[in-house]
Amino acid sequence: MVHAIRMPKPGQMTEECTVVAWLKKEGDPVRKGDILFEIETDKSAMEVEAFEEGILLRQLVAEGDTVPVNAICAYVGEAGEEIPREAPAGPAPAAPGGPAPLPAAALPRSDTSPAVAPLPDLPLGAAAEGRLRISPRASRAAAEAGIDPRTISGTGPEGRITERDVRAAMTARVVSPAPLVAADSAPAPAATRVAAARPPERAPLPSIPVDGEDEPRPLSRMRRVIADRLTSSWMSTPHFTVTVAVDVTAVLALRAELKGAGTNLTVTDFVLAATAQTLAEFPDVNSRTDGVSVWSRRRVHLGVAVSLPGGLVVPVIRDADRLSLGELHDRALGLATAARDGRLSVDDMTGGTFTVSNLGMFGVEEFRAIINPGEAAILAVASAVPTAVAIGDGLAVRTIMKLTLSADHRLVDGEMGARFLSAIRRRLEDVAAFRQEARHT
Repeated sequence: MVHAIRMPKPGQMTEECTVVAWLKKEGDPVRKGDILFEIETDKSAMEVEAFEEGILLRQLVAEGDTVPVNAICAYVGEAGEEIPREAPAGPAPAAPGGPAPLPAAALPRSDTSPAVAPLPDLPLGAAAEGRLRISPRASRAAAEAGIDPRTISGTGPEGRITERDVRAAMTARVVSPAPLVAADSAPAPAATRVAAARPPERAPLPSIPVDGEDEPRPLSRMRRVIADRLTSSWMSTPHFTVTVAVDVTAVLALRAELKGAGTNLTVTDFVLAATAQTLAEFPDVNSRTDGVSVWSRRRVHLGVAVSLPGGLVVPVIRDADRLSLGELHDRALGLATAARDGRLSVDDMTGGTFTVSNLGMFGVEEFRAIINPGEAAILAVASAVPTAVAIGDGLAVRTIMKLTLSADHRLVDGEMGARFLSAIRRRLEDVAAFRQEARHT
């Protein structure tokens, strides 16, 4: 019996995944538990294993293709078995008895979406049997770039156009002159005429080759998502920053004392504890806004930025304000280890209300971070640096660490940001409170 291998859904927020590598090729024997292929989401990577035995009869997607979850990626069965002629390129059909899919004309359309007339089904280039074969991401990329996908030769299975093909066409500046609406068609609706009257978006400036540079390579999916999300945040969110200097001399001495007694805490643990407690005190900094409404959050879910060779992930410590120093340490260490081992689930990286980014271990004296979309602020933690400071009428060397808050000015004003940072500083310099809490760790 032929069995379909579908693209899994790694997390609740995941709608599509990219095939990174096939570990089996067509004709290879497959046993239960064998790894068939590796996939990558916007924040994690995972392996897809076989739950059926047989032969890998056919691969329907190529390495580098981005595929909707639940779409069929391959077929496994006995040698010589017949497989379906038309492999579904999109999500699997609804179960029997479920609601029938709406026709395209009945689907709701966003008021902000550009009005574009549908392309006729023409057997050109990537078209097969009168139907244009193109992945959803490739279709969106072509629409955004103003490229007629009928002019693109697809490199995917059965000539399917992939996002990589569209990017290649964009690089070659292949723009179709073909009209989207036939000349003898009825007059376009007003919305279409208005959209057509708008000037086209400016194409990106062509890059100028430089002697000695390598051939271009595509960004990984993780890097592309980071670029898209943070560019959107920077362009749409009015950032402002506030910086304070914290005297961490006493807390570092406490850390050394606890380490000698067998309790190994990090500077990040103290920062996370102080930040979580302060977020509970300042709920507006723990909320989010779209510029029209405000969503208040009563629970503190603290994101901790973790650097990986392929990019940056932000696993989330849930209810961080309710955890002790020791519990925060264990939770942060466990998530960071899972991130570096590639074992984080998508749910581990969603639902954060505030993020802490610590570059102190790299000798950074001060930096500003970009707010994660869906949050109101982010805290940048720099290195603890011995510094000469004025104490009374004299000078003394103290260990100073700078904290910089980047905040969404639509929700957090300058005074609130300053008070929030001052409260974190007060907690970090209150070593007696930390010592008392450490006794119960």
